[in-house]
Formats: sequence, C-alpha cells, structure tokens
Amino acid sequence: EGEVRGLFQLWNAALDTGDSATVANRYAKAGVLLPTVSDIPRTDYDSIKDYFDSFLLKKPQGEILESNVIVGTNWCQDA
Repeated sequence: EGEVRGLFQLWNAALDTGDSATVANRYAKAGVLLPTVSDIPRTDYDSIKDYFDSFLLKKPQGEILESNVIVGTNWCQDA
C-alpha cells in the first residue's frame, strides 16, 4: 500500500519540476488522462504533454485528503 501511495508523491514531484515532459513520462504508454481543466481526454504521450504545457503555468500541487488503496492481481488503485 505504501508503494501505491508513493506513486502520487512521484507524480506530485514531477509537477514541481515545471517540465511537461517529466510529468507526461509519469503516465503509462497506454495511459489516459481525464484533465480537470479541459474536457478533452488525453490518450497518448503527446496529448498528455500538450495538456501539461499550459497547466503547469498555474503551478499546481496535489494533496490527497483521503486514501483507500485496493490491491488485486496485477493491478492496484488508490481511490
């Protein structure tokens, strides 16, 4: 569970760099980003990077207020 929670910290640290490529690299090759300030799903590296090109100008930081880690066979989530 700690490893799953740590993934968020890695993503949040990527935000701190201000580099959209660093953030986009945190997503899986087949990852999907459903952005909070856009209604366009991002389904590949280039579109995820494009989103963060402008989003990072806002200097975002995330905070998890409640965590509920679920681990299954070959998958996990923190919901």
